[in-house]
Amino acid sequence: MDLFRKKSIQDLIKESGKKEGSLKKELGAFDLTMLGIGAIVGTGIFVLTGVAAAEHAGPALILSFIISGLVCVFAALCYAEFASTVPVAGSAYTYSYATFGEIIAWILGWDLILEYGFACASVASGWSGYFQGLIAGFGIHIPKAISSAYDPAHGTFIDVPAILITLLIAFLLTRGAKQSARINAIMVIIKIVVVLLFLGVGAWYVKPTNWTPFMPFGFSGVTAGAATAFFAYIGFDAVSTAAEEVKNPQRNMPIGIIASLVVCTVLYVAVSAVLTGIVPYHLLDVKNPVAFGLSYIHQDWVAGFISLGAIAGITTVLIVMVYGQTRLFYSMSRDGLLPKAFSKIDKKKKTPVVNTWITFCLVSIFSGLIPLGKLAELTNIGTLFAFMSVSVGILFLRKKQGPPKQGFRVPFVPWIPILAFLSCGYLALQLPSITWISFIVWLVIGLIIYFSYGKRHSALNKE
Repeated sequence: MDLFRKKSIQDLIKESGKKEGSLKKELGAFDLTMLGIGAIVGTGIFVLTGVAAAEHAGPALILSFIISGLVCVFAALCYAEFASTVPVAGSAYTYSYATFGEIIAWILGWDLILEYGFACASVASGWSGYFQGLIAGFGIHIPKAISSAYDPAHGTFIDVPAILITLLIAFLLTRGAKQSARINAIMVIIKIVVVLLFLGVGAWYVKPTNWTPFMPFGFSGVTAGAATAFFAYIGFDAVSTAAEEVKNPQRNMPIGIIASLVVCTVLYVAVSAVLTGIVPYHLLDVKNPVAFGLSYIHQDWVAGFISLGAIAGITTVLIVMVYGQTRLFYSMSRDGLLPKAFSKIDKKKKTPVVNTWITFCLVSIFSGLIPLGKLAELTNIGTLFAFMSVSVGILFLRKKQGPPKQGFRVPFVPWIPILAFLSCGYLALQLPSITWISFIVWLVIGLIIYFSYGKRHSALNKE
């Protein structure tokens, strides 16, 4: 059936190497690691730690982050082999095209549009809140009508700061991948320094008595905390969308994906240990637990740095998510499943400029007009679905052509991919039914678009 027509790995690589309309290879292992940390360390470390500790795990939040990190490592190993074997833009979408066929690739691509698009919008909305809080400290206030998403009951109509930060990110990305990676790396270093500052100050005020009882909600609380903490890791898969712009991808892609995950897990575990050590866990159910922890030990002088780190952190998440979205659109358009405008490359900058501005318009509409809670609901299930698909994809790839001759290979196949699939499936089942219903509706809309446009315009159909 032509619904399951596939692109061979050789064809995918050959297509990405064409001089005309190809992306510029200029990223190294350090750039990729910084992109990964940029995507992962954001609101999770500054916000999620408190909620997960107070409501689910208590001081055992340390174990929750380790469990979540392990789940992500299983999926990350599968991503690393694919990124090394198929060094082409498009992440899980491209991998599915090579293993499952066009219809499954479209479903995954449409799923990733959901993940990156809604993540971009929700992160921009979150950035707006932090930014307004920071400038309010200097006595500057944005008019209420343009300070938040459409909600006439509260007198707000559009979130202008969210739109402006998205505009700035879009402009930055049109300048080229290397310039964007450089700015991202600077901001990642700022937020790591801020996190280390918190650890350096807080470590002196840790009281071991705050760690007892260590597991107040039992092991079920630890696993519930892991399900919550998992979403602090969302983003490392966006690194794989950069594959086509990487020098020596067989070596650098696996290093970037796995190194960023290891660094972030260590930071999360350290922050949760210090935070629950300086503040009794039941007091941490606040929006800004890290800043609250410093106020609790009367170290308010660090709080301003924490706000700066949070804003830098959220900005880098936005850079990587918008970047991932544009490369996904580029890849799907090059295959003919989306209009050609998305794969048009600027001859001078070697970036998909038109695509980037279309992405800006879409994200601006979502972040400017839709409330944050509505945006966040669908991001999680989209990510887990992608992780599960890539895990199964490794099994298909190995059965079809055996272990890769060069580059990275997943150890202990089939056990690691099976563990990745089952653990992500378990976390997906913890999500509310309304999220599942919304996700199914999104997929149905995607299938309508595929059968009315993508199937007929597919590059494979023309061949």
